[in-house]
Amino acid sequence: MLATRKISFIILLLLPAFINNSCHVRYGFRDVSIPPEITTVKVNLIENRAGYVNVQLSPQLTDKLRQKIVSQTRLKQTNGDDADWDITGTITEYSFSTAGISNQQTTTNRINVSVRIVRNDQKQGKTKEYIVSRNFDFPSSQTLQQAETSLLSDMIRGLADDIFNQLFSDW
Repeated sequence: MLATRKISFIILLLLPAFINNSCHVRYGFRDVSIPPEITTVKVNLIENRAGYVNVQLSPQLTDKLRQKIVSQTRLKQTNGDDADWDITGTITEYSFSTAGISNQQTTTNRINVSVRIVRNDQKQGKTKEYIVSRNFDFPSSQTLQQAETSLLSDMIRGLADDIFNQLFSDW
């Protein structure tokens, strides 16, 4: 009986280490979804082909995505045509809609943004495409220009995070 308790106690002590170790191997290492032979990336300017163009969105989103990739992966940014992964993007939608109505009055409006991202794996000759969409609500008391100014940093951050997650985690 005493031996059984000791074994149970030892198992209880060691169990968290095994669980933590297995989780760490699967989730803790940087770049787990990037094949080891991939070392360079080229992030091309994300083109804005939406019906309405926010002139700040394309260059700022491109810069934010480049910074995120360089700071959070082992990949090196290159501008040459010899990159292992070549990433291109297009802003396909930038539209506005009513999101909330109260007492037959508009209370909330929404900016809808969609970006098509293509990851071309030059080493394997494979291409993968992703569509990332986000909505950004703003009070109807703001003009569109006021909303764009106040929401731009959130738009850039949110879209860059979603694109990054799609590219490197295949969520």
